[in-house]
Amino acid sequence: NFITFNPLLPEVVGASIMPSHVIAPHRQMLHCSHACMAQVSEIDTAERVVHYLGEGPGTLRYDQLVLACGTNANLDVVKGMAQVALPLKTLGDALFLRNRIIARLEQAELQPDPEHRRWLMSFIVVGGGFSGVETAGELVDFLYASLKYYKRINREDLRISLLHSGDRLLQELSPSLGRFTLRKMMKRGVDVRLNARAVRVTDRDVHLESGELISGGTVICTIGTQPNALLDSIPAMKSRGRLVVNPDMSVPDLEGVWAVGDCAAVINEADRKVCPPTAQFAEAQARQLAANIISHLASRPTRPFQFRPKGQLSSVGHNKAVAEVLGFKVSGFIAWLMWRGLYLLRIPTFARKTRLFLEWNWAMFFPPDISHLGYRRTQRRSTLPQTVPDTHAPAGQDARS
Repeated sequence: NFITFNPLLPEVVGASIMPSHVIAPHRQMLHCSHACMAQVSEIDTAERVVHYLGEGPGTLRYDQLVLACGTNANLDVVKGMAQVALPLKTLGDALFLRNRIIARLEQAELQPDPEHRRWLMSFIVVGGGFSGVETAGELVDFLYASLKYYKRINREDLRISLLHSGDRLLQELSPSLGRFTLRKMMKRGVDVRLNARAVRVTDRDVHLESGELISGGTVICTIGTQPNALLDSIPAMKSRGRLVVNPDMSVPDLEGVWAVGDCAAVINEADRKVCPPTAQFAEAQARQLAANIISHLASRPTRPFQFRPKGQLSSVGHNKAVAEVLGFKVSGFIAWLMWRGLYLLRIPTFARKTRLFLEWNWAMFFPPDISHLGYRRTQRRSTLPQTVPDTHAPAGQDARS
């Protein structure tokens, strides 16, 4: 019943902020609406009915329907990735990954074999985009800050590898900012591999297209998306799984149906290109779509979507970031302050902004939280499970793994 502010999920992984600070309940955001926590099973556009599963099956009739269901993670892009790697798409993914990292520290602390201890302390991040770079940066900061509490683990035991199939990191930004990111990551001890395409993942290592093997006990996947299966019930044209829409974001030949965000192939009238699947474009689309629906209901002309992006930012760890804003390129500590300031403004609700601001300031003076959140229930009967299963855990594992 909440929205997740995905850009800050890497900070949850690195224990820089509490999990509750990256979410905002729908009911506290939208006071003039009726919210339902249910799973949509089918959309009947002919009858204008949405079928859902909540407290049993139910239906909702609509006059205007907005599809903003986004995309799902697709770990099948690399053989073995779905069975072994850990995605970072949801809050549950971030919590499970945080627990896995702390569990690896605890396991390595008890491991007498140096070689196996180094394997436990080897982390592989697949993907050199925004999510991959920020996750690797947070991972390095968290592990380095936590080592003083684990007396048997040396800094030499740690290895964080960042694998990217392209020739530079953060290809959405300028080459100079990509080079700055590479230098900072390598200076912090990250083993960055460019032009390194993963072709197979096992429970022991990652196989590269070149034939090289990168050994590691934890593989984090930040690549691969696939269309939401809900779109299969929409009888409309699609482009690479995304709904093809009119310039005003209405779905052709489906009266009263609109689509925005990652699930829609929206043409930006500013450059006549399909909008990239980023939050900046999704927010701009949402504002324009709201205005278009109001105009449509009032029998006024709607407007095509037109937007010029303000820029993009990415944290690279250790209070450093890169930014390209309104044509200006900024890197280092100033860019990091800009990055934090922007996200503080964008996160929903004043309560979350306040909590996030206080948490960020708290983290500047105090060590990270290394608590392993393996939730246990009081055992009342011998048949009662002691642990609440982690629905985001791979098969056969729970939140303690």
